[in-house]
Amino acid sequence: MRIGNEVFLKNGHTYVMGILNVTPDSFSDGGKYISVNEALQHARQMVIEGADIIDIGGESTRPGHIQISDEEEIERIVPVIEAVKKHLDVPVSVDTYKSRVAKAAIDAGADMVNDIWGLKYDPDMAKVIGDAGVACCLMHNRNDMDYKDFMKDCLDDLRETIALAKAGGIKDENIVLDPGVGFAKTYEQNLIVMKHLEEFNSLGYPMLLGTSRKSMIGLTLDLPADQRVEGTIATTVMGVMAGMSFVRVHDVAANSRAIQMTEAILKVREE
Repeated sequence: MRIGNEVFLKNGHTYVMGILNVTPDSFSDGGKYISVNEALQHARQMVIEGADIIDIGGESTRPGHIQISDEEEIERIVPVIEAVKKHLDVPVSVDTYKSRVAKAAIDAGADMVNDIWGLKYDPDMAKVIGDAGVACCLMHNRNDMDYKDFMKDCLDDLRETIALAKAGGIKDENIVLDPGVGFAKTYEQNLIVMKHLEEFNSLGYPMLLGTSRKSMIGLTLDLPADQRVEGTIATTVMGVMAGMSFVRVHDVAANSRAIQMTEAILKVREE
């Protein structure tokens, strides 16, 4: 698939999406990169460390976050998108579930829309993405946790998202899916998703795994957000082994090295 000016192969390699939160309240790095210059410098560092895509978010999506207006979100992200596109040769994703924000981001140069609601929050989102012809990452999410058959329900929910994408004119080659670790799932259910990652490949689309520093890791290791690198790396390795096409992470260098090592083992030729 093509994201911006870059071509990403669907099989055989896991790419790194670096997280750039221009928010005051994100659970892990809120307030660190609010100014355009700070954000640009962090994006540049992530590219040096191996990021293949930069994912820019203007509203925290942590549990209990405070929703902000479209206007405020646009004011936060557009200058950063423009700066990254001007100074760095890297595809840019925008982390938003609102169609007006997505359109403003695309107009500013964003190459991809990362929607944590899988097109189910804003009825105009699919058409905005489809009309622009950009790539999208569509995550599993729901308003309740009333699962009857957990893994089957997750897959069925994502099939609904795929149908919405097609109805909005989004082409198959522009779709990435995300199993939604940390969203509408209990601690145990998040672990189940990790254990059964390969099942999501049955949907036929590239998969993105987003586990970086999340509560699943914090609860398992009893550690705060800034000490969850090793736990994140464990999930990244499992993602590579399960055929995930992308991982979305805060700690780019460490995860890039883990991917490189894991892929070397998986690809070695035995005489």
